[in-house]
Amino acid sequence: MSTKPVIGITPLVDEARDSYWMLPGYMEGITAAGGIPVMLPLVHDAEDLPVLLGKLDGLLFAGGHDVSPALYQEPVSDLCGAVCHERDLLERRLFQLALAADMPLFGICRGIQLFNALLGGKLVQDLPAETPGGLPHQQKPPYDIPFHAVTIAESSPLYPIAGSARLQVNSYHHQAVRIKAPALEVSATADDGIIEGLYMPGKRFVQAVQWHPEFSFRSDPASLRLFQAFVAACSEYHSNHINVSEATLH
Repeated sequence: MSTKPVIGITPLVDEARDSYWMLPGYMEGITAAGGIPVMLPLVHDAEDLPVLLGKLDGLLFAGGHDVSPALYQEPVSDLCGAVCHERDLLERRLFQLALAADMPLFGICRGIQLFNALLGGKLVQDLPAETPGGLPHQQKPPYDIPFHAVTIAESSPLYPIAGSARLQVNSYHHQAVRIKAPALEVSATADDGIIEGLYMPGKRFVQAVQWHPEFSFRSDPASLRLFQAFVAACSEYHSNHINVSEATLH
């Protein structure tokens, strides 16, 4: 029986092709760090979701569609991109259930925005329009090369993972955290003040970054360490979960 943690990844959705899909870097990053990745379906049933979570040891909230402004009680801007209400619903319910169980949660790009919105924060719906003097945050391919620097908060759990107070990161997003949710703390910021990392104190592992380690983990040791830290937390959760199950059986 495998002792590796099983980690669910929220699906990317192509509505034009009526399909779910996945960038390989999310799965390969988890695999390289010692986990078993699984792409999740878009299920919303209140009875099915706890069953699904019972098979998992962690959740990775991937990039993709813009987060619907309805999640943070604001009107939709003309510059807000396409949203996927089914995915918003799935991820909101998964996040709430997993957070209550202290399951490790890792958010990437859309993921950091989602965590912030679900916990009461606000988002910038379009960076070029709302922060015209800021840094560019949408690089052109290839996406595995650094695009701008971020400063890591030394008091945050991201600091020992990063191994430095400054990181060079890739970047591809037009939305961002505008007002931080009260339950979250900042772990990284860009030089223009845009929040690039958040975490939730007191939890096993609730961290999110605005950049894309799924593109850079092969060439950037800090990106790989992010996956490794997440998978290590999932392994700890897995061990405790197995012990609880065995105690129940006996």
